[in-house]
Amino acid sequence: MAVRVAVADDQALVRVGLRVLIDAEDDLEPAGEAADGREAVELARRERPDVVLMDIRMPVLDGIAALREIVADPRLEGTRVVVLTTFELDEYVFEALRAGASGFLIKDSEPAELLRAIRLAAVGESLLSPSVTRRVISTFVSRAPEGPRLELKPLTERELEILALVGEGLSNDEIAERLVISPATARTHVSRSMVKLGARDRAQLVVAAYRAGLVR
Repeated sequence: MAVRVAVADDQALVRVGLRVLIDAEDDLEPAGEAADGREAVELARRERPDVVLMDIRMPVLDGIAALREIVADPRLEGTRVVVLTTFELDEYVFEALRAGASGFLIKDSEPAELLRAIRLAAVGESLLSPSVTRRVISTFVSRAPEGPRLELKPLTERELEILALVGEGLSNDEIAERLVISPATARTHVSRSMVKLGARDRAQLVVAAYRAGLVR
């Protein structure tokens, strides 16, 4: 079954380009377009796409507010949001991380990287691309108000090792390749770590890794 992808961006040319890119892939399928944040939320509720590509700066309702509404809606539990951003919008990215974004991409990313982000988000993984991860997440950690720290003591040595790799932005397949284990084993360790740490999503594991000093 094809992954259904909705696009939310206030620039028509961007929406068209993303739709054409998605439509050209056999395993992806366009699920509608929105020109502002309010339309994005309504589109998500109507179509229930697997993934929403969400611009941050949009009229009526910005992308962060739209992201919060989508994440908070129990009917959209299976919908993942990948935020499209620029380096000039770091502060907004921090808010998106708090709100539950499943990934971040710079708008001028290569098409292959965008398609990879969609596919990873669709299977429950987060893409915090190497071009974004260190700058955005490390700055987020240093600037974000202190919240309850995630307790790392419940994690095994292997889970700590994998948490560090998650913090570097590696996918389950990349972790498996690095540690010479199966992708299923990597996925299991990541899932157990999320449960043990009470992390809402993979992005929170990244923050935990930075705050614990596992990633530098």
